[in-house]
Amino acid sequence: MSWLSSLIGGGKNPANSANDYLSKIPGAMSPYYQPYIQGGQEAGKQLTDQYSQLTQNPGDFYAKMGQGYKESPGYQYKLQQALGAGQNAAAAGGQLGLPQDQQQQMETANNISSQDYDQYMQHVMDLFGLGQQGQQKMQQQGFDASTGYGQNLGNVLGTQGQYAFAGQAGQNANRSNMMSNLLKAGGAGLGWLAGGPVGGLLGGGLGSSMYGGGK
Repeated sequence: MSWLSSLIGGGKNPANSANDYLSKIPGAMSPYYQPYIQGGQEAGKQLTDQYSQLTQNPGDFYAKMGQGYKESPGYQYKLQQALGAGQNAAAAGGQLGLPQDQQQQMETANNISSQDYDQYMQHVMDLFGLGQQGQQKMQQQGFDASTGYGQNLGNVLGTQGQYAFAGQAGQNANRSNMMSNLLKAGGAGLGWLAGGPVGGLLGGGLGSSMYGGGK
């Protein structure tokens, strides 16, 4: 590269210096956003799986939720109270021990068992609903973090683009001014030479000698 090209090209583009710092911003921001983004992605996957099970086969899902059922602490007490009351009523009516009495006792036991199971499932589904609400909040939190991170990245890239444009425009302007100044300086130099010593030589004896005017 010639000295002239080096002079016209100017120094380092200031936009590059600014972009060196801007390019470090995404990596510096990432640790603050990434845990929430990852948590939101995991929560979203779990929610998708759960919704798929609920829509594709809700019966199997419900049965799976009830696999952990155990009799509540008050189940036996309620059963004994109900059966005792039924036996007393049957005895008073002379029906104790008869098929009708036995049928009544079975229905009473089944009803209490169903009530106990239904209460268990209600508690389980309430807890399941709370868990889903928590997952939905985590998913939303992850979405917000991802959106915020993406917007910040977009802002950084936009700023880098503006700096690059402004820096290149500045260099182009400097180069144009330099070329204009060099041309003006060159023209002034040629004019000085033409009106100075070289002009005197051309207009004096050297010119006469060259065109036959000398001795």
